[in-house]
Amino acid sequence: MAAQAALFGRDAVARTFDTPGFRGMTFYEVHAKSIINRVPDKSPVPFRWTINPYRGCGHACVYCFARNTHSYLDLDTGLDFNSKIIVKVNAAELARKELAKPRWAGEHVAMGTNVDCYQRAEGRYQLMPGIIKALSDARNPFSILTKGTLLLRDLDLLEQAAEVTDVGLNLSVGFVDAELSGAVEPGTPAPQRRLDACAQITARGLRCGVLMGPVLPFLSDSPAQLEQTVCQIARAGAASVSPIVLHLRPGAREWYLAWLAEHHPELVAKYRELYGNGAYAPKYYQRRVAAMVSELAARYGVGRARPSDARSITRDKAGRQQPARAGRRAAPAAVQLPLL
Repeated sequence: MAAQAALFGRDAVARTFDTPGFRGMTFYEVHAKSIINRVPDKSPVPFRWTINPYRGCGHACVYCFARNTHSYLDLDTGLDFNSKIIVKVNAAELARKELAKPRWAGEHVAMGTNVDCYQRAEGRYQLMPGIIKALSDARNPFSILTKGTLLLRDLDLLEQAAEVTDVGLNLSVGFVDAELSGAVEPGTPAPQRRLDACAQITARGLRCGVLMGPVLPFLSDSPAQLEQTVCQIARAGAASVSPIVLHLRPGAREWYLAWLAEHHPELVAKYRELYGNGAYAPKYYQRRVAAMVSELAARYGVGRARPSDARSITRDKAGRQQPARAGRRAAPAAVQLPLL
């Protein structure tokens, strides 16, 4: 264990907790050197800065886009990703320090863009309240995408932040089939609990969108399944819904296809035909799903948004980001993110 801790720096501390929720997991507590990270210029996402207080994720989603990042730490992208979690214990302190630097321009900061910032570990380490407070005190616009209902713990802070800057909130709910959810995302709150959280957020006067992702080909993409999901999203009062079809990038691809071969072997050939050697389903398939969800959203009265609209950031004609307006609550749309 000490040898593995050395991977993350000399000051890293490895901890285990003998509680049902954390049994079999190891948490590596590290002091990060920086916390506000720049997104590569080639990335298509509509934001340039992120905060990720954790690496690895106890949600254990078999499709998680971020799995490959664990290989950078000489850890595997399967069980290690689920059970060996890096915790940046000084995240809030660093955020406050970096936001106060004269060269920081107050740009939008996105959270939930790698692994879930409200995964179960957050219940113990409680890093997000300090991060939200630092962003709020700096009047810095930010957004959160999560599958974690633990977000509700911080509603008072989020409400206060929304009075002084733009705050975007989005829950990720790809489908409402509880049995399927238990199979492919076993560490997450059930889909209905996430939608209940959306309703509670909305009841507090904060807009909350839903990222309907991932849509799983042949498992959650039938017209009836899509309709059931959009209907439940509408009932939760979501401000927007944006569908994202499953990505199969390296790390996630191997883990997901192994799960598929074990649980749905009859679908393996269909997936290989649909995806080939690529990471994305064909454009025609993505357009078909998007069109069906858009039609259903209109029918059930959900606000419509595209992934590229997510975390909408106002820019001037030269492309420069405009400062947040105090008291304005941004309408958060969902976005295509590594969490998927």
